Amino acid sequence: MGFIQRIKDEIHIIKERDPAIHSSLEVFLYPSFKAILHYRIAHKLYLKKHYVLARWISQRAVRKTGIEIHPGAVIGEGLFIDHGSGVIIGETTIIGNNVTLFQGVTLGGTGKEKGKRHPTLEDNVLVSAGAKVLGSFTIGENSKIGAGSVVLEEVPPNCTVVGVPGRIVKQGLVSVPRQSMDQIHLPDPVNCDIADLQREINSIRYQIKELELRLKEKEKQDESI
Repeated sequence: MGFIQRIKDEIHIIKERDPAIHSSLEVFLYPSFKAILHYRIAHKLYLKKHYVLARWISQRAVRKTGIEIHPGAVIGEGLFIDHGSGVIIGETTIIGNNVTLFQGVTLGGTGKEKGKRHPTLEDNVLVSAGAKVLGSFTIGENSKIGAGSVVLEEVPPNCTVVGVPGRIVKQGLVSVPRQSMDQIHLPDPVNCDIADLQREINSIRYQIKELELRLKEKEKQDESI
């Protein structure tokens, strides 16, 4: 793909997924636009083993945008980083097509191990603000990671994950639309657990009251005798 076509594609992606962009010229001021173009150049240099120059370009992008993408990461087409401040993408990360990341997302490792140590995100994955995906495992296609979640193990396709550590709270065969950016309407397992506990407590209270009434009736019967 030529450089001009790459720019046109990035403009289209950002305008499609960010309603705050009103013109193509605004895209040139967008941090995600700058960071991804810098990454594409740095990645080509990295593949040619020009490691220092590749890192120099990527670090310039970090200073300009607050988005750190290691030049060794493998990123498909259609990556969109909304706002982007604080986003970190590690060296052995693999990202599929049409993936969306929000601000504060970390795609990181869990230590100093060698080889593949960062996550793989398949096509159409959405990772919401502040989420951390740590380790060498796969997030299946069409999955959604809720804001602030910490994901430490593999996620099958078509799942919704929330919480610390991340828990699968929804799984199905229905694909998440490419343009879906909903970070709010997600299941809340903590609230569900609290609601279950509340129902059990109310049931126990009712049983205790029943027992107290029976005990009082029995005492009255004993007194009458």
